[in-house]
Amino acid sequence: MLIFDCDGVLVDSELIACSLLAEKITLLGRPISLAETMMRFLGRSLKDATIEIEELIGRKFGQDEGKADAQRLMEQFARELQPVRGVRNAILALPGSRCVASSSSPDRLRYSLQITGLLDLFDPHVFSATQVAQGKPAPDLFLLAAKTCGAQPQHCIVVEDSPAGVTAAMAAGMRAVGFIGASHATPELGERLHAAGAAVVIDDMRYLPEVVAGLA
Repeated sequence: MLIFDCDGVLVDSELIACSLLAEKITLLGRPISLAETMMRFLGRSLKDATIEIEELIGRKFGQDEGKADAQRLMEQFARELQPVRGVRNAILALPGSRCVASSSSPDRLRYSLQITGLLDLFDPHVFSATQVAQGKPAPDLFLLAAKTCGAQPQHCIVVEDSPAGVTAAMAAGMRAVGFIGASHATPELGERLHAAGAAVVIDDMRYLPEVVAGLA
């Protein structure tokens, strides 16, 4: 079974989301660069990211404030979000079952997949970190996805763009393919994915079917 992360793997969303987040944290009084934002928060659940942001700025987020930020992100996605280049054809070329397991909230996750024309490839097997006690780098989300879909962890391959996600896959007893083909990715990210345990790192989705066949 194949388990796909969403942001930075299926949809090219990380630059959009991290840019808005860096701007928000800076406005709250703690200047932060886009590079630091991606280093700190890439692949993290909203719950875990919120805890760290509140530590950085020295105060709690208000509920209305969080809703306004989420709405702003959805509006930006509506204008700019695109699927990762070649991802639909790559998925259609892959055998076996598949699902999505993402740190994003259910609403953001399904909206991102819907507006990029990918939801039909996975629905209803779309899992959010809000469904488990601990998000990535803990293995909970991937284990939930595998159990729900009737797959054994050792038979699962995870496709991830974040070190936290690869670490979660390793902790779940799964193999991982690192992906650095979205607009936010750098060669340094590829090195971090390898260090976290990714068996292979690719920069183009056209290589995914061959890589999966090799791992399987």
